[in-house]
Amino acid sequence: MTNSKFNLFSFSGKMKVLHLSWIAFFITFVVWFNLAPMLQAIAHSLGLSKAEIKTLLLLNVSLAIPARIVVGMLTDLYGPRKVYSGLLLISSGPCLMFAFADTFEQAAIARFLLGFVGAGFVVGIRMISEWFPANELGTAEGIYGGWGNFGSAAAAFTLPTLALWFGGEDGWRYAIALTGVLCFAFSFVYFFNVTDTPKGSTYFKSKHVGAMEVTSKGDLILLIIMKVPLYGALCLLTWKLSGSAIGLLSQSTATAIYAFLLVLFLYHSRTAVQANKSVLIEPVAAIHRYKFKQVAILNILYFATFGSELAVVSMLPLFFADTFTLDPVKAGMLASLYAFMNIMSRPGGGWISDRFGRRSTLLFLTAGLAIGYMVMSQVDSSWPLLLAVIAVMFCSFFVQAGEGAVFAVVPLIKRRLTGQIAGMTGAYGNVGAVVYLTIFTLVEPATFFFVIAVTAVVGFVAVLFLEEPEGQIAEVDAHGNVQLINVT
Repeated sequence: MTNSKFNLFSFSGKMKVLHLSWIAFFITFVVWFNLAPMLQAIAHSLGLSKAEIKTLLLLNVSLAIPARIVVGMLTDLYGPRKVYSGLLLISSGPCLMFAFADTFEQAAIARFLLGFVGAGFVVGIRMISEWFPANELGTAEGIYGGWGNFGSAAAAFTLPTLALWFGGEDGWRYAIALTGVLCFAFSFVYFFNVTDTPKGSTYFKSKHVGAMEVTSKGDLILLIIMKVPLYGALCLLTWKLSGSAIGLLSQSTATAIYAFLLVLFLYHSRTAVQANKSVLIEPVAAIHRYKFKQVAILNILYFATFGSELAVVSMLPLFFADTFTLDPVKAGMLASLYAFMNIMSRPGGGWISDRFGRRSTLLFLTAGLAIGYMVMSQVDSSWPLLLAVIAVMFCSFFVQAGEGAVFAVVPLIKRRLTGQIAGMTGAYGNVGAVVYLTIFTLVEPATFFFVIAVTAVVGFVAVLFLEEPEGQIAEVDAHGNVQLINVT
């Protein structure tokens, strides 16, 4: 990492890496969320039912669950430069496939594959942690996450307008295809303009590719337990897609998928035990230990914060249109204000964490998150539209600042595992999205928002057990030398 001045208007050194990384993340979110603001045009063009529309929303976030785990591991092994560039390049394919889909089945496959682009966020977390010191890390990660996350708002603002500019029934296709072309082009820009670490710094790689390292028997058990919701969310998605309302999967296919997921869970659990069998034999030296409890708590928090953001961003345009009888463009513009707050709130959450402590910041923001969604559960057609928009923006501040505060902690747990920890925590955000969007298909919006508020209360309780990162973490380089990295 470098200790040069933190100057947002600079485009050299660590600031160049920060700017190129958030732009890469921004593009992945434009591509990932090019569906929601175009839903009505897409539904009309492809003749989709309401059930099929909600299915596309679910498919859009589902693959990101395993993708974030896998991409996190690849990042720790190969470095963020190669992985981010490759992810952008590959993701442009299904984006173009979706843009020119002619049937629901084609669109469903493309949206499922596009969940892969949602793993891009994980890569940048490791990249930023390599370039910024601990006292700037929360702010830098917040800027990366917040400005990148704004891609969903940018999609909501610009894509309907672009579709109208292109004109005709295929206007939405050209607008979405343009995002795929942008994704493809920037993969080369990123590859040729960044490095994994500052000159002279060591990039620490994880010891095991297929499983996260832990440093105690209890942590190994907790790691396996925390895998259950990841597979549970995929089972939930399978159940939803095989229901009578959708019928995309037959019951026999769904049963086969359940069996496959069970076998995969058992295999990955066995892999985790094998990768960490040394901790079952003798204790890990104190200097090399970390507490997986920290990761588990951050997973729960990201379930409630980013999970709810993904779900709400996906359903909010339809919510505004139905509740206040608005046209699609206006509803999309107003709904985008929820994500618009990312520009300031997520960096703000990271900055507050840097200045006032990670744990206390998370407590404050999680409490505000619960209150914000409780207020949104009361919004109905009797509310003045302006007041409803204010309630949405109030809630979104705590959601996104909470995300920034979560990832102000993630890179401070264990440097060589940052990609995997970020991948697992990020995957929990997608688990939250699948759970919340499934609930959305079953209940009214008021109940949907209330359920999110309740899970935020659970997150608040979890933060009470979080330990403030302090001191130093130890890593061993390729020559066997121990290097100490400051986390306070």
